[in-house]
Amino acid sequence: MQERVEGQRKSRPVRIPNDMIVQMVDQFYEKVRSHAELGPIFNGAIQENWPHHLQKMYRFWSSVLNSSGVYSGNPMAAHMNLQQNVVPENFGQWLTLFQETLSELFEEEDQAFIYQKAENIAQSLSLGMFYNPASTHRINL
Repeated sequence: MQERVEGQRKSRPVRIPNDMIVQMVDQFYEKVRSHAELGPIFNGAIQENWPHHLQKMYRFWSSVLNSSGVYSGNPMAAHMNLQQNVVPENFGQWLTLFQETLSELFEEEDQAFIYQKAENIAQSLSLGMFYNPASTHRINL
């Protein structure tokens, strides 16, 4: 991956290696699939398409964490289709499982970097799905 800096090309460092992204995604979704509340939501939406979904998530997190640009999609539109099955508290549950996974795999500095990205994503999706100007919407952990 190259990045322009003052008219020159410069290598962009990879922050999180792809093999670690794959391990993170696999471990995280294993937790999600067996979670009492999240499991039925994800399993119902994804059904037998888990291999395809995991491949998409590898590309998504590579793009988010390393600016690789390998993901193309519209996460907001995909999540809006789940609105009738999701409650705002599910995002806090998602983040809790994500943090558990990060603590199992990464050093503290990388945990903080990745979790900040996940928290921003969860907040954005949650607000997109449930925003009400009259409420003080926050993700409860």
